[in-house]
Amino acid sequence: MATPALSGRVRTLSVLGGRTAPFDDVLTPAALAFVARLDAAFADRRSALLAERRHRAALLARGGALDFVPATSAVRADRSWRVAPPAPGLTDRRTELTGPPDPATATAAAASGARVWTADFTDATAPTWHNVMEGHRTLIAVTEGRIGPGPAAGPTLVVRPRGWHLTERHLAVDGRPVPAALVDLGLHLFHCGRLQTAAGRGPYFSLPGVENHLEARLWNDVFVLAQDLLGLERGTIRATVTVETVTAAFEMEEILHELREHAAGLAADHAGYLSSVVRTLPHRRGLLLPDRVKITATAPFLRARTELLVRTCHRRGAHAIGAAAVRAVPVLGHDRQADEAALARIRLDAEREAEAGFDGTRVAHPGLLPVCRTAFDAVLGDRPHQLERTREDVHVTAADLLAVHRTSGRPTEQGVRAALGTALHCLDGWLRGHGRVVHQGRLEDAGSAELARCQLWQWLHHGSVPRARVLRLLDEESSALAAGDPGSRWADARDVLVRSALQDELPASFTTDAYARYLVGRD
Repeated sequence: MATPALSGRVRTLSVLGGRTAPFDDVLTPAALAFVARLDAAFADRRSALLAERRHRAALLARGGALDFVPATSAVRADRSWRVAPPAPGLTDRRTELTGPPDPATATAAAASGARVWTADFTDATAPTWHNVMEGHRTLIAVTEGRIGPGPAAGPTLVVRPRGWHLTERHLAVDGRPVPAALVDLGLHLFHCGRLQTAAGRGPYFSLPGVENHLEARLWNDVFVLAQDLLGLERGTIRATVTVETVTAAFEMEEILHELREHAAGLAADHAGYLSSVVRTLPHRRGLLLPDRVKITATAPFLRARTELLVRTCHRRGAHAIGAAAVRAVPVLGHDRQADEAALARIRLDAEREAEAGFDGTRVAHPGLLPVCRTAFDAVLGDRPHQLERTREDVHVTAADLLAVHRTSGRPTEQGVRAALGTALHCLDGWLRGHGRVVHQGRLEDAGSAELARCQLWQWLHHGSVPRARVLRLLDEESSALAAGDPGSRWADARDVLVRSALQDELPASFTTDAYARYLVGRD
């Protein structure tokens, strides 16, 4: 199928430092023109929505109320609308494997038995230029059947692009960096979208960090234009939105409504949601989080969100995907007793999700697929999902979604040390180009670092731990990292943590400043 001409005057997209040559197969002139067309159409709207994020954050910081949106009540009240039926390859999603888009992970995913593989550019990938380009090269190889069995067999490929708040500083238009989300989506769609469609599936995405229905509307409009430019039918693209922000939890129906011809469902992410609690409502002492190990999926405010997610999805015909082991899972073989205990916890979480009505769950390690598959097989049997369970018994209020106080507790020194150690090791790996690291027998990623630094800031801001103690423990953990790995970037990791967690104000993300300061132009 020929690509339609890219009509209209589009400014030239340039590659920083002449770095096109090593990735000529990814950065073809036509692919760059396609990304430039998306940038010309949507970069200004993206900037306006980010400004609205900052405005809303300021209102909430001054004590503004967080509630279901009155202006969209008609969408919630209208029981007639539904999202599109499940797309090919997304009908049965009982086990989904997440990981970075590299050849080793792609090969493991193809042999894993997972129903879906999510190639994650967000949390599982350090966004160096090399990693991003090699990631897209890997996805092309997967789609062409050079890695794995090809798009018509094996797990269904889903791509998780970077969020709206990030830019790709190696690609610029008139000196302005291109939104990273449009780079990831555009390159994947251009190279793989038509091949996937021809194979009987389609280009599918998992959208991170969406905060409200207007951001979902922007994604939907990007899909519409991209499909028109590539000659794909409307609705070929499908997207699952990860509900990992507090504000999105209050607009789940509206988000699905905006995306309805492209919607594939909603997914939970507990660690991301906890981070958002702190970032969105930083000055509310009643939302103080305890040590990370004390917060389980059964915490009342997390359970309220997941039950509302299932009800919302199923009453609209969309899949609800859980997060039994999406992050911070054990690396099997590290310690037999620890593995058995961790597997028991994950099995219980997966069983709870299946019984609550979820249609599948995500894991970050292939070794965890069997235990989660067994839990969902026991509930689903031969059925591909349980969309018929509309959970009309669920009634969730705004207060339920914010009932963090029912899981509160003062942080312990062990919890502070654990947060510092997790953040430093994750940041060290991230700065060295590794999106995921093994720390104390657990698999951690950028989302783990984000939660750790948000908790540290919250504890300091509310005086729950003395600053002098945090600094002492930070020195101890930094020294341990330096001694344990002479090749570590412990000093830079410490600097990123101090800048993002130990200042008076909490930055919206550690990645924005750290990316510009340490990763741009490094390779």
